[in-house]
Amino acid sequence: MSTAPLALARTFLFVPADRPERHARALASGRGGVIVDLEDAVAAERKASAREGLAASFAALPEADRQRLLVRINASGTPWHDDDSKTAAALVTQGLIAGVVLPKAERAGDLLQLADAVGPKGLLVPLIESAAGLAALDEIAAAPQVLRLAFGNLDFQADVGLACDADEAELAPVRLALLLATRRAGLPAPIDGVTADWRDAQRLAADTARARRGGFGAKLCIHPDQVAPVHAALGPSADELAWARRVIEVIRSAGGGVVSLDGRMVDAPVVRLAERLVALDAQSPPP
Repeated sequence: MSTAPLALARTFLFVPADRPERHARALASGRGGVIVDLEDAVAAERKASAREGLAASFAALPEADRQRLLVRINASGTPWHDDDSKTAAALVTQGLIAGVVLPKAERAGDLLQLADAVGPKGLLVPLIESAAGLAALDEIAAAPQVLRLAFGNLDFQADVGLACDADEAELAPVRLALLLATRRAGLPAPIDGVTADWRDAQRLAADTARARRGGFGAKLCIHPDQVAPVHAALGPSADELAWARRVIEVIRSAGGGVVSLDGRMVDAPVVRLAERLVALDAQSPPP
């Protein structure tokens, strides 16, 4: 799964499923993923019609854009989950989306059922939003076809009764748990939660910097204006990229093994970090 286009995406922008005129615009906002939302963004009485309109909306998009599309279905146990799953399976089979975001992910069994429904080509992104999801992290991360873990920071606070300040210091152990489960499962870096006030550029910058320090490789976005700054902040700086390219060149020239660069040892873990930075840079910033 790590070879999928969304494995290195730095942004995942939500867009309502019942606003098809926004789907192409969301994709045009950057090079990351777009999550077409059937859950929170769509009222109960509109869910069926929104679901039924997805195929026509996606069919009008270029094939490369479809590979950046995910659909957030309604959670297991809701009245809409089964129909959402069937629709998502059909969309994956037709090549109209890359996969599915499962909210309120709490049981590996739900992911097994969803993987069976969408088939082997469908990617799954479990959204961890509750204490039960946190308790089942390793099983969820190890479920088939899971691409990356994502953190629903606002719903998690509500589930456990937290009242966090803007820095969300109380959630640091939860974010670390997602990172460690990701590493144990061999998944690409996890996706951090939203910054709710899309107009607050300073808060967005602080949240994104915290995400990067904490090992997260992407962030959920709720407005197109968040995409470009998040994408830039989660990518390598010019100095980091120059260092990474020097590391790769010196190890290539030495034919492997352990070498010295600027007085520091360069071994396999350092080379892996350098290669990851170069791979991230391959996703050039949006225009």
